Amino acid sequence: MDLLTGEFRNTLDDKGRVSLPSRLRAGLSGNILILTQGVDRCLWLYPPEQWKDLSKKLMDSTSPFQSRSRLVQRRIIAPAQEAEIDKAGRIAVPQSLREYAGLTRDCVILGIDKYIEIWDADQYRQYWDANEDEFKAAAEELGSVFL
Repeated sequence: MDLLTGEFRNTLDDKGRVSLPSRLRAGLSGNILILTQGVDRCLWLYPPEQWKDLSKKLMDSTSPFQSRSRLVQRRIIAPAQEAEIDKAGRIAVPQSLREYAGLTRDCVILGIDKYIEIWDADQYRQYWDANEDEFKAAAEELGSVFL
């Protein structure tokens, strides 16, 4: 699997499908992705091998006997579904995941190294408007990374 990076705009069609940019598809080793709920009201898409690693780490570090652990398991692991990239480069996003992320028509697709995020375009803009100061503070803290 190659590095998955880039910010792209695309639309959700009437059947709940969205085209993945060819640049991101080229970085994948197969035509299957695992979709789940992300932390910030977006969707996370993982290649199966990355998903297997992440879900194992999550399950190994959580317990069904702890309420916060169950919350994470229910939010990340439980809603995960397989999606196949069709011949036109599209994936069908299940209704439950579209509702969670508020996907309507215009989407932002982000390649973030080992996974992909899908956002509703309006919600993505609102996210950045609300978090710009936090981003600047986080970037300040990471300043030493670039030395």
